[in-house]
Amino acid sequence: CSPSFLQTLSPPLNSKKSVTTLLNAKKSGATKKKKTPAKNSSSSGGGGGFGSSTSNDDTSNKVRSVSGYTGSGTKPLRIAANTFDALRKKHGKDCTCDIYVRSPSNDAQICWFVGKVAREVDAEALVGRSVPSEMEAVLSQKRLILEYAKNQLRPQNLGGPYSKHLELWMAPGDSEMDAVQNKVSFIKVDGSTKDLSEGFSVSDVGYNPEIYVGDEIKDGGLRVLRDEEGVPVKAAYDINQ
Repeated sequence: CSPSFLQTLSPPLNSKKSVTTLLNAKKSGATKKKKTPAKNSSSSGGGGGFGSSTSNDDTSNKVRSVSGYTGSGTKPLRIAANTFDALRKKHGKDCTCDIYVRSPSNDAQICWFVGKVAREVDAEALVGRSVPSEMEAVLSQKRLILEYAKNQLRPQNLGGPYSKHLELWMAPGDSEMDAVQNKVSFIKVDGSTKDLSEGFSVSDVGYNPEIYVGDEIKDGGLRVLRDEEGVPVKAAYDINQ
């Protein structure tokens, strides 16, 4: 595979410095430990705001959400990115999955790459009481991911009239090149926060948002075609052939 090919489609992936730098720039002078903020700030108060932490039995301990879109997602997005960085450093790609968003009302087949999700896989290092599944890692951050995707990353195709019935799809971690070459199928994210296990904690998962630079802001970044089952619509191929 030629790394330069993927770079023409999207900015450098897994660039922890670029993601955290851009997010932290929104709040100058904020330098916090990665795990501590996730524990203390992952909960949202009543009405979807960023209130104080509540008991472990409350849904707010399980969901990383936003209360609107005018800047309100900056703090939880930064926490999610910092948590992702810490988990990725510990466990590598085995703890991650790639995330795509599709708007059937915009295009029934185009799936836009919107970032990566990571989860704690070490039972001895959990904040919660159960190891998160990949599905739980995405469901618990679904609102945050979709708000970011439709309002900041790609509003041209995912926002406004195209924001209804947005779909989230998962792919194996670091499989962008295989996705481009039609070598991997996607798994649709189904369910709701009610499906999160009793021992789940959102502090055990993170999200690394895709960030567009340069021409990508206008033209868009990495996107691929998949059918309604998440299967490539065209045959697999090798870029270097």
